[in-house]
Amino acid sequence: MLERTWRFCGTELFRAEKLYTAENYKTFIEVFRKNFSDYVYFCPYRRKEVISTPINHVTGVFVPRDRLKALTESKERDGLQELTLEFVQLVSCEAKVPLEDFGVHGSIALGMHSAESDIDIVVYGSRNFRRVEAAIEKLVQEGVLTYVFNNRLDAARRFKGRFKNKIFMYNAVRKPEEIKVKYGEYRYMPIAPVKFKCKVKDDSEAMFRPAIYKIEDFTPLEGVPISVDIVPETVVSMIGCYRNVARKGQQIEVSGTLERVENVNTGKISYQVVVGTAESEEEYIWPV
Repeated sequence: MLERTWRFCGTELFRAEKLYTAENYKTFIEVFRKNFSDYVYFCPYRRKEVISTPINHVTGVFVPRDRLKALTESKERDGLQELTLEFVQLVSCEAKVPLEDFGVHGSIALGMHSAESDIDIVVYGSRNFRRVEAAIEKLVQEGVLTYVFNNRLDAARRFKGRFKNKIFMYNAVRKPEEIKVKYGEYRYMPIAPVKFKCKVKDDSEAMFRPAIYKIEDFTPLEGVPISVDIVPETVVSMIGCYRNVARKGQQIEVSGTLERVENVNTGKISYQVVVGTAESEEEYIWPV
């Protein structure tokens, strides 16, 4: 059985990308090719090999919403499970978001938790997430919850806190109607590494993974010269810790890979910058 590989986000300078370098990525591919060749897939749309689980190897799917429902209906709950339900109900009531739009994941969802485990919840939908975000802010101001910031990205995201001496984290999941791209609709071609400043024009998909920031006021800092016709319209982060680090109207500094995006059906061309390509040790999004 394959074990999960977890990446942790920790220090103030926060170098999560160090764990996702081109050299490490090549090593992962080689290890999988040698030991788990079925899990190495050449993606024709990205023109690269990726690690991917074949559908016929999937024996079960743990859906956060379903796991919360099962936890709610369970008649034998331990202390952490009870505290998780209490926390979700508190936030649901304060945010006026129905319980059906929440879910649990992590060790609690898998039934692998211990007394030291954290509370990990998801919120379905961008609007619901913003309501929950505001509700948690209010509960912090009232002293019911407290934020926990381990680095400047935690402070920007405000996704982690403490409830009755237990760490909680919350993130967003797209509802089906919020999924706008299907595999095979676009072809991607990397152009060059870029570093620039810009302003967030739209943050409505910034809380998801991948996190999508529509941008404007592009100002190059380093890298190849960017002509007007290939200025990127969006910044896309494949690295989870850069979710929701900036809001509409805020300035960000970005280091990533400029990509050409082609709509396979229409031939329309656009450009984006991707953070988390494994091509560089210096890919990031920083609020400024």
